[in-house]
Amino acid sequence: MLPIEDLSTNLPICTRALTAEDIRDFGWRTLADALASLPGLYVSSDRDYAYLGARGFQRPGDYNSRFLLLVDGVRMNDAVYDQAPIGTDFPVDMDMVERIEYVPGPGSAVYGSNALFGIVNVITKTGETLKGAQVAVAAGSFGQKHARASYGWHGSNGADVVLSASSYARSGQDLYYPEFDTPDQNNGVAQGLDYDRAQDFLAKFAYGDFGLSMGYGNRTKGVPNAPYGAIFDTPYSTTDTHSFINGSFYHSVNDGLQLAAQLYWGRYDYRSPSLYAPGPVENIDGDHALWYGGDVHASLTSVPENRLVFGMDYTRDAQRDQYNYNVDPYQLLLDDQRSSNRAGVYAEDELQLPAGFTLNAGLRYDQETVSGGNVSPRLALSYKLTSKDTFKLIYGRAYRAPNAYELYYAVPGVGGQLANPSLKAEHITTNEFIYERQIGASGRATLSLFHYDIRDLISETTAPSGLYIFENLNRANANGAELSYEQKFSSGARIRTSYSWQIARDNHSGAVLQNSPRNLLKLNVVLPVFANAARVATELQCVSSRLAEAGHAAGYCLGNVTVGSSRLIRHADVSFSIYNVANARYTDPAGPGFTQEVIAQQSREFLLKLVYGF
Repeated sequence: MLPIEDLSTNLPICTRALTAEDIRDFGWRTLADALASLPGLYVSSDRDYAYLGARGFQRPGDYNSRFLLLVDGVRMNDAVYDQAPIGTDFPVDMDMVERIEYVPGPGSAVYGSNALFGIVNVITKTGETLKGAQVAVAAGSFGQKHARASYGWHGSNGADVVLSASSYARSGQDLYYPEFDTPDQNNGVAQGLDYDRAQDFLAKFAYGDFGLSMGYGNRTKGVPNAPYGAIFDTPYSTTDTHSFINGSFYHSVNDGLQLAAQLYWGRYDYRSPSLYAPGPVENIDGDHALWYGGDVHASLTSVPENRLVFGMDYTRDAQRDQYNYNVDPYQLLLDDQRSSNRAGVYAEDELQLPAGFTLNAGLRYDQETVSGGNVSPRLALSYKLTSKDTFKLIYGRAYRAPNAYELYYAVPGVGGQLANPSLKAEHITTNEFIYERQIGASGRATLSLFHYDIRDLISETTAPSGLYIFENLNRANANGAELSYEQKFSSGARIRTSYSWQIARDNHSGAVLQNSPRNLLKLNVVLPVFANAARVATELQCVSSRLAEAGHAAGYCLGNVTVGSSRLIRHADVSFSIYNVANARYTDPAGPGFTQEVIAQQSREFLLKLVYGF
């Protein structure tokens, strides 16, 4: 697949970037924590998975399949749910992240399916960055513990080695749910079911034009809120296992021609045991996903005033298998085995025009087993009025093919679901105007006005039988504006703030979509103190009220504070974080299958962390 640095250069989009310094200073523990700080993005949770919303869209029942997640430029969305893991199920330790790039808007012109609302590329650290051995330990409230050991080496001819392993555990807290407040349901208290455990491994090797990376992540999360008709206050968990191997080749033929190729292999396994009445009966739900493929592309800069990129890729989804069965007595309820293929060709051109104009044009054609052929164009016109002022007009179209879960998952009974193999791909068309103003040497203010229009939107609904089913419903649209400002100061202080106004509606009824906040306000500030001997990082996030399936989740503001120092202990960085400083009580809308209309979120937490380099 085309590296995101090519995408960022070839399309003048307002790319947002977060660095390893940001991750350290603000004490972000998950990818979701980091993404929630960006303009237009918001994160909700059902205390099992973290869900990413953008510009008013976060559909119930969607596992982040409308975002494309890359690690070092390679797709991480799995072959069954198309899920982008952004919580503790993300298979890379956040300490090993060098940079996070987010490109808002449709990206199918380069990457094909899934890139409706944006592309997230996580760039991992190199041996040159680590420069030796490093260990990290952390401990916090609710039994939170984290340990990591990493090693990095860099030699001549681009030789580079990274090895890292980490472990995370959290016992969680007992939670009260008024919906289950009866004597035979422990008076609504779920005890010991909010736990979280994860292990991650990352290895990277590079020499000359060749690179190889591999990773593994295993996460088991307790589910305390008894979704899909499960018996309350009984064991319920989900286990997510991600594995990947990526090989890359990059060669500069001459100053005007570069060739690149990638081969990739990925696997995702999911397993969820739970108890249902009457009985109780233990039920196991799960899937096996396996895919592999490759990409080859060329960058040509020898044509005057042009930067051309041509490429093609192919992915074989060898396993898209889903299963469900009762344990005792054994009853097989679902054994669905599928496979599919997808192939695409794409071209991009950045054309320098007279009078300060730049035109970017991209076009991709995809052929998929499920959704057939799809054409994804993108056009962007940029005009540099002055050395500090830039205007951009962007038009794009993208698509998302229905995933195997939406198409084929069919389990009868309470909380069950019907298959819908006739689902069509959903399509989005976007128009956006961006104005950027450079402020000094290291500041930028950005205004964005956007309109999104989606047709054949795939949504989880309830069939007349009472079972859940995914259907292509009416069109939806979103209009909004984002204003952001960021600045670095010579003292070392940094500030980043944004305000987003957005409204997403169903075209047919005119109703506002579920889990769609009208207003988002973000503030991130880092201040050096005591003559740069320490730093204080403050984060504020405000989200307005959102509609749930019935009722609503009230608006809230969250504040986090992290105090850190690299001078307190030699060769070490020590930090102390307080999350949800004011102990705000807030909720997120629940998705389909939950008894609760809203899900209570995390109370105040503390974390003490030490990172030591040898």
